[in-house]
Amino acid sequence: MNFQEKDLLIFDLDGTLSPSKCPIEAGMAELLVNILAYKKVAIISGSSYSVFETNILSKLPDGNVNLTNLFLLPTSGTRLLAWKGLWCEEYAEHLSPSEKQSVMIALNQALIETAHDAPFRTYGPVIEDRGSQITFSANGQNAPLEIKQTWDPDGKKRIRIAETLRARLPNFDIRVGGTNSIDITRRGVNKAYGIRKLEEYFKMSLDKMLFVGDKLEFGGNDYPARTTGVDCIQVSGPEETTRLLANWLNEIKISKS
Repeated sequence: MNFQEKDLLIFDLDGTLSPSKCPIEAGMAELLVNILAYKKVAIISGSSYSVFETNILSKLPDGNVNLTNLFLLPTSGTRLLAWKGLWCEEYAEHLSPSEKQSVMIALNQALIETAHDAPFRTYGPVIEDRGSQITFSANGQNAPLEIKQTWDPDGKKRIRIAETLRARLPNFDIRVGGTNSIDITRRGVNKAYGIRKLEEYFKMSLDKMLFVGDKLEFGGNDYPARTTGVDCIQVSGPEETTRLLANWLNEIKISKS
């Protein structure tokens, strides 16, 4: 894979650009701004748009930032927002009221069936309606990272819940994400869907794109990206992504010198 041949870089958020539900660090923000001067960048995550605002946009350095090269795909690619003087929604795949009700019923039944050991204390909503996605977070949406990391460190609890949900919701995609969450969208509306929409939106072939994520293994919430055939890079966390971006920027500078 030749990075220089890629026109669009697609990043997962939690565990890739930042720790789960945490803002990107200043160094990462600076690298993203620098790469936006040369490449289109899309960020796709199970998080809601409000999380993008808090954890990405508000952390970008002041100054001449090329936001026209930045594209946001919250809730697992079920929405696309582009900068046109303000953030404009290019498409959205919102769940209907009846779909949401079916998901809520199945999720509560799955938690009972798997004998879910609910944490004694939760932080914010455990089940969140994000419009185009329903997200279950065992410790609550706003739990501190150190709390979330201790509840299900190997993912086995969430995998068991997700498997039960798949049997109850055959028309939906169920993905284990972050450190304590499960994301639920319509069948086929996931990060692969988001990548295909980007392909259509830019009229760009997949070989011009590159996806970077931390959960590309089967069942992980980045795995659908791999199924598109787009080149993918698995990272262990934001530190490795930081090194990748720094190396790519260095390649660009060398090629232009």
